[in-house]
Amino acid sequence: MTRLPALPFTPQRGDRVLVAMSGGVDSSVAAALLVDAGCEVVGVTMKLHGDGADVPDRPCCSLDATSDARRVCEKLGIPHYVTNLVDNFGHDVLDDFVQEYARGRTPIPCVRCNTFTKFRDLLVKADAIDAKWLATGHYARMGRVGEHAVMLRGLDAGKDQSYFLWGIERPVLERLVLPIGTQTKAETREIARRFGLRTAEKIESQDICFVPDGDHVRVIAEHLGADAPALQPGPLRLVNGDVIGEHQGFARYTIGQRKGLPGGFAEPMFVVEIVPGDRAVVIGPRDALLGRGVEAREINWLADAPTVGASIQVQVRNRARPSAATVVRLDGDVIELALDDPIQAISPGQSLVMYDGDVVLGGGVIERGMVGAPRSRMLPLMAG
Repeated sequence: MTRLPALPFTPQRGDRVLVAMSGGVDSSVAAALLVDAGCEVVGVTMKLHGDGADVPDRPCCSLDATSDARRVCEKLGIPHYVTNLVDNFGHDVLDDFVQEYARGRTPIPCVRCNTFTKFRDLLVKADAIDAKWLATGHYARMGRVGEHAVMLRGLDAGKDQSYFLWGIERPVLERLVLPIGTQTKAETREIARRFGLRTAEKIESQDICFVPDGDHVRVIAEHLGADAPALQPGPLRLVNGDVIGEHQGFARYTIGQRKGLPGGFAEPMFVVEIVPGDRAVVIGPRDALLGRGVEAREINWLADAPTVGASIQVQVRNRARPSAATVVRLDGDVIELALDDPIQAISPGQSLVMYDGDVVLGGGVIERGMVGAPRSRMLPLMAG
């Protein structure tokens, strides 16, 4: 028997657990471990797209993935259901994705999917079948601080997925089970082989599930029309305001991008700002990307919020190294932070996730990065 981590809120033998089954190896192993622990496991796969014909074979969200999830459940001897969340996903994730690009921002649809579709909507399904627990195959861990459940980074830093989970509601933590968060990917695959699961060698995709060909511009055009302002030509200009050319739509660019920019400069140039009102894309040298402060909105706390003046660690990208920061302003669902060291390419629409060591404090959607000002000058400005 493969033991689950011994935690105060680990499901007990006989407990009913709803497991979100994507058809990949991670959720397959999460279900297998819970079955092995004697739980009453119910596998549920989310139907997020029409008939799935427009989504080719990939680890999640396709007809083949649903079939894989069903066959894994058959192997484990547990029931499998498919729940239709197409409308909710379209509203909460796909529409937001399109509108954010139309505003000159770069969204992370996986965060929205976790926040709304996977945890909010699946928890409703869990309640409907009297399941005490909701489990997923994310590489993150659960722990406790005092009487409260908290989320922790995955033990394998190379696979940690806590960055994508900041948006779930805090009460969900008391019912959340993350069986594979203490493992490496290699260990997960070995457990899948041990259980004889067909997903053991299945590859994982880094693509957005509803952009199977990687062409997000096509998705925007399908929803907003090819004449949408975000897809129309506009000025390409330098940070000093000089116009040096024309781009073919600011939705094709993101902060920090280098590919597709003109050459002939003394140093490499990067996208440093997108100005939707002017349909302008602004480029500059690497130094122009360095932000010494960041503002984020739609803040959601998974632990007690820090106070103004507190030192925390932050990430503005999934694979970025944690950076030290000081809380400068905390006003409702808005936070401003001063960074101890500058961070490159702070992109509006991306996630700011805050940590205290391994504990996920919470996160929010980046509104802007403060570029160029030294920290000692920026603090009074931000505080005011």
